[in-house]
Amino acid sequence: MGERSAARREDTARRLARFAALRGAGAAARPGELWDVVVLTAADAAQAGAFREQLAEKLRREQLPRAVRYLVCADPPGPRIGNGGSTLHALRCLEEQYGDQWTSFTVLLIHSGGNSQRLPSASALGKIFTALPLGEPVYQMLELKLAMYIDFPRRMKPGVLVTCSDDIELYSTGVTETITFDKPGFTALAHPSDLAVGTTHGVFVLDPSSFSGKGGLEYGSCYRFLHKPDVETMQQSGAVCVRGDCPQLSSPGNCGDSAMASECVYTDSVFYMDHSTAQQLLGFYKQMGTLGCEIDAYGDFLQALGPGATPDYTKNTSNVSREDSGLVAVRQQLYSLLQGTALNVIVLNNSQFYHIGTTQEYLFHFTAESKLRFELGLQPVAFSIFPDSAKTLDQLSIIQSILEPGCVIGPGSVIEYSRIGPEVSVGKGSIVSGSYINFSVNLPSGCFLSSVSVKMTDRVEYVTMVFGVGDNLKKGVKLMSDIHFLQFFGVSLPECLDLWSLEASDQLFSSEDTHLGLWTARIFPVCSTLSESVRMSLNMLNSVQHKSAFKLSGFQLLSVEEMLTYKDVEDMLKFRKQIYGEISGSVMEKLPALCYLWID
Repeated sequence: MGERSAARREDTARRLARFAALRGAGAAARPGELWDVVVLTAADAAQAGAFREQLAEKLRREQLPRAVRYLVCADPPGPRIGNGGSTLHALRCLEEQYGDQWTSFTVLLIHSGGNSQRLPSASALGKIFTALPLGEPVYQMLELKLAMYIDFPRRMKPGVLVTCSDDIELYSTGVTETITFDKPGFTALAHPSDLAVGTTHGVFVLDPSSFSGKGGLEYGSCYRFLHKPDVETMQQSGAVCVRGDCPQLSSPGNCGDSAMASECVYTDSVFYMDHSTAQQLLGFYKQMGTLGCEIDAYGDFLQALGPGATPDYTKNTSNVSREDSGLVAVRQQLYSLLQGTALNVIVLNNSQFYHIGTTQEYLFHFTAESKLRFELGLQPVAFSIFPDSAKTLDQLSIIQSILEPGCVIGPGSVIEYSRIGPEVSVGKGSIVSGSYINFSVNLPSGCFLSSVSVKMTDRVEYVTMVFGVGDNLKKGVKLMSDIHFLQFFGVSLPECLDLWSLEASDQLFSSEDTHLGLWTARIFPVCSTLSESVRMSLNMLNSVQHKSAFKLSGFQLLSVEEMLTYKDVEDMLKFRKQIYGEISGSVMEKLPALCYLWID
């Protein structure tokens, strides 16, 4: 993987070991070594409840440092407010919860809300609780975030570090180099990336006079911040560095990890704001009362910063998924508020930004020979009962699951929180999450299968969503006549509906805002048992693949959107606990054999 990747792996292992030593009730931390508060944002009260339940379970099992306060903050009811609005609302929650005390706190704010439409196995319980093939018991994204930022709190003045729940930043610095957040205003981490990455991220236009071009870590200032710019804008703004000719790079090889790259830009990830800046934003939010539109914590805060900032971006809505009438006015007010505020940049020349928010990214990073897999030390089998006879271990990711002898898992597949019976065959590049398959079946390659417990009356029932890993759940059309543009496992939705004896009508979709898509299509049958719900959904898929009829008209049907509305978090966690208990007992009995498997 190369020297730079090996250095990141070594530094990452050190951080993981430090975090492991601080987990649990008895672990002792030095003053200032841990965050004063970790805040998780949630899309609504129901999601917030799911987060609190999972946090309580983690604390009970001593999987998190107990000395830290954990605060879950649900977005207010009404229109979506984006991660920028969630940031502002979280500041208000901090003040309401801790009063003036929070002025002295170091806060880690993790944006965890959202539907996770591109990785729907994380939708019901939250992206921040996505499991990783790492650790015993397994780490989730929350533990990884705490581990990767383990060095930050003790070198940070009171303020807030803002991050997202579906990305990972791995980096290596020199022995004497330290990341310090102690300057007024904003301070952001910057990573060398190729120009294609820059078009989907924030890009820093750095002030060349503030860099010496030496070492793995440098402090500098940002002249201007660009949000998801095109290549031409990056070049015209002076954001592009040429390999071997760039004062910011210590060597030609520092432009990302691609030896072929001739140019690079510095892209964003996490950012810090000191307490007085956070207080300023909180005052703005209180004055606004309600936002009524989605704002972006990166695009709408950081673009106002630096001496080169102009208000032009406030009217540019090309990167906005849904434009609200008040968006431009709110942006202009934020620009006026923040104009002149410093944007400090910490350049991490040996760093890599990884995103695992889509099914394709998830499969690649967890099963292929990816840099992330190497640098994090991800395991093919993590905290699972796995038959000794299984092959292609190096291309699998089995996470807290029980697989019986006789089952076959195709290479490039991920199985998490599931029970797989002896007569089950899973094709290549598939995802199975939270499911129980105890019958004879062949899952096709590229299959996405995820079960959700629901409670619409007094009793718990089960629904299993099934898609192709490449299906676009975010795509929607406004007219019923356009639903042929929607594809389910490569087949047009009207064709599928005919096979399932369903009629294309307004009643087929759960959305009230004419968003007709796979996310809102009522096509998944409600069943009384978990395994039966899996069987019915796989029968649906089988009928589409073989163009054979499978009548769904007799079932109560839910959309994915409705599954999340009716989800029963307690029952889903109960299923995970049962698997956890069996694996824990098995690990004690077969420790040498399992250790051999993991090392192999």
